[in-house]
Amino acid sequence: MKIQPNDLKEFLDYKYSIYNNPTFIETDPISIPHLFSSKEDIEIAAFLTATISWGNRKTILKNAYRLMELMDLTPYDFIKKHNKKDLKTLDSFVHRTFNDSDTIYFIQSLKNIYNNPGGLEALFSTINTIGVKEAIHVFRKKFLELNHPAHVEKHLPDPLKGASAKRINMFLRWMVRKDEEGVDFGLWKNISPSNLVCPLDVHTGNVARKLGLLTRKTSDWKAVEELTDSLRTFDPADPVKYDFALFGLGVFEKF
Repeated sequence: MKIQPNDLKEFLDYKYSIYNNPTFIETDPISIPHLFSSKEDIEIAAFLTATISWGNRKTILKNAYRLMELMDLTPYDFIKKHNKKDLKTLDSFVHRTFNDSDTIYFIQSLKNIYNNPGGLEALFSTINTIGVKEAIHVFRKKFLELNHPAHVEKHLPDPLKGASAKRINMFLRWMVRKDEEGVDFGLWKNISPSNLVCPLDVHTGNVARKLGLLTRKTSDWKAVEELTDSLRTFDPADPVKYDFALFGLGVFEKF
């Protein structure tokens, strides 16, 4: 389906207005961090939820909420103060290939990160200067600096090796973007939305190809850059807002 550029922008803006509203939250993984009000709780809930956001959406929501419950619905407090006995409560947590040892390492690594000033936000503060690709790579190195099972690494794909890093880019959208509808949080005010890239999954990729926004057949980092460049022609200040339109068209309209 090929639409002329002006018509395509109008079409995507319209679909964005439909899906970027509070009713979107309830059935989306972003509903989990929306349970919280403090910055650190939101960041941690968002990061962990984004990490396990693949597969059936109802299962994602169920398991992400269960993980929050295992941390007594106080994720930041749990991260900062947990002991070995507390970690035993996470032994039963599994989401698809994300198992209990992955969960425990993620908690330990987040504690290491929040023991440094700025926590997660500080680690991504270089996006404006070095770009998302390099910033994710640097974050990944920091996150994996503790002794860890090799299995953990598959849950943090590296864009320098070509990975689309969909889940971390979704997390960044949640943290950086802010608009009047209040779906994304906009907590990280020192990072410009113009520097983000569009999270690329099966749905957004298929819709983008049908609309002529993406020609690359492989959903890798080069495809992420190509799609984002296309979206920047419609809104250079906030290209990833169209993630709502592409995802909504794919998931809810079976476009």
